[in-house]
Amino acid sequence: MKRLLAILVLAGAVAAIAVLGSAAGNSDGGDYQVRALFRNAFSIIPGEDVKIAGVKVGKIKSLSVTKAQQAAVVLDITKPGFQDFRSDAECTIRPQSLIGEKFVECTPTQPRPEGAPEPPALEKIRSGDGKGQYLLPVSNTSRPVDIDLVGNILRLPYRQRFTILLNEFGTALAGRGQDLRQVIRNADPALKETDRVLAILSGQNKVLAKLAKDSDQALAPLAAKRNQVADFIQQANTTSQATAERSKDLEAGIQRLPATLRQLKPTLQQLGALSDQFAPVLQDLDRVAPDVNRFIEQLGPFSQSGTPALQSLGSAADVGRPALLKSRPIIQQLGKFGTAGKPLARNLKEITASLKDTGGVERLMDFLFYSTSSINGYDATGHYLRAQLLINLCSTYKTVGTPDCNANFVKPEASSASASSASASTAAAQTGSGAPAVAAPRDAAAPAKGAKASAASAGALAMPKQVLPSAGSSAPSASAAPQPAAARGAASDDGTRTLLGYLLGGGS
Repeated sequence: MKRLLAILVLAGAVAAIAVLGSAAGNSDGGDYQVRALFRNAFSIIPGEDVKIAGVKVGKIKSLSVTKAQQAAVVLDITKPGFQDFRSDAECTIRPQSLIGEKFVECTPTQPRPEGAPEPPALEKIRSGDGKGQYLLPVSNTSRPVDIDLVGNILRLPYRQRFTILLNEFGTALAGRGQDLRQVIRNADPALKETDRVLAILSGQNKVLAKLAKDSDQALAPLAAKRNQVADFIQQANTTSQATAERSKDLEAGIQRLPATLRQLKPTLQQLGALSDQFAPVLQDLDRVAPDVNRFIEQLGPFSQSGTPALQSLGSAADVGRPALLKSRPIIQQLGKFGTAGKPLARNLKEITASLKDTGGVERLMDFLFYSTSSINGYDATGHYLRAQLLINLCSTYKTVGTPDCNANFVKPEASSASASSASASTAAAQTGSGAPAVAAPRDAAAPAKGAKASAASAGALAMPKQVLPSAGSSAPSASAAPQPAAARGAASDDGTRTLLGYLLGGGS
């Protein structure tokens, strides 16, 4: 880990030096292309990134092969501040990811003590291939051997082949020590980096084993959705750029976040309790979700069918609006009438309910039936109508009441006492005048003051028996003789009370 920290510190120092040294170079942001020569540029393609201390500063523009059988990689440095490569600059090819992508990592100049003179800038090509580009010789480039290639050597049959190659190389390299030295020199950076990587990996072998196992499971779904992953990376890049532009606002928001969380904590607690109580509702909603889906699906055709009706309703509203405005006074008067008629409606409701509960309608029908039967007689000849003509002071219609003609309902006790006194007085009067005395039935006489009114009000309902002669009679019998007025009034009152008692009490 200490070596890794040292590498990171060194890379940061290199980046800082590169930024500081860029002031003397091309800082106008124009084209700055470096023609880097590599002995091997395997798996490098145009469009790959060029990085300095991990920061993307450009792309690989093109690849070509020189006459000396070297790979010429043109690096297009587009980021201002890094367009000043010195003669001690170095570039190497490194892996971009586990899938084999590569990128070129460069160091524009090497670290040097403070106050030391800067190395000269790279030489610019004046003519020929790469004219106008800055040449980085092959002595300043390297390509480390990939770790997968090293691992492949140790597997069969490559291990056996590698043994054969070493034996044969021993014979072939005899007398070519200078060439072997150059090869080892070129391989020295790769071996150093390999040594560092192996040291780091040796301390993280368990983590790497777990990483390999988990990455296989994690990358399988991602490989099936690589387009979505690529889109996510692009959107994340856009989001990161927008976040960087609002870094100050984001910092202020993070500073206010603790106070916001403290104020939000009670609400979240209440929300948690609500979610617990809301769980049964969600379960019920989950059960009725298919029904809701069918309702929504069927609502579409229904809405389409109702569209013409709504359109015609709008046209009808345009036509009917003036009529509604003109009818507003009538509606207001109807409202007032309804308010004023509420007590009457309540009374009518109570009356109709009372008539229904007490059988008043049935009693009225019985009254009509029995009244009709009482005045309709039958003899050997046929049907005849019983009728009696009463002419007295209370027979005519009056709009104003008079003391002589007054009809009142009285209690049965009072009626009995009054009837007795009225019968006695009537009998005495008729006896004194020489007329035969007729005994009135008990409880049939009305009060003397209301006798006339009672007779008038009884009308044809209280008729004396045997008004008309029976069949085969040649003369009226004694019982058919005209009765005194008091007796007739008493009979009429008796019939009236009988009918009223039947209607009100339900008796026969």
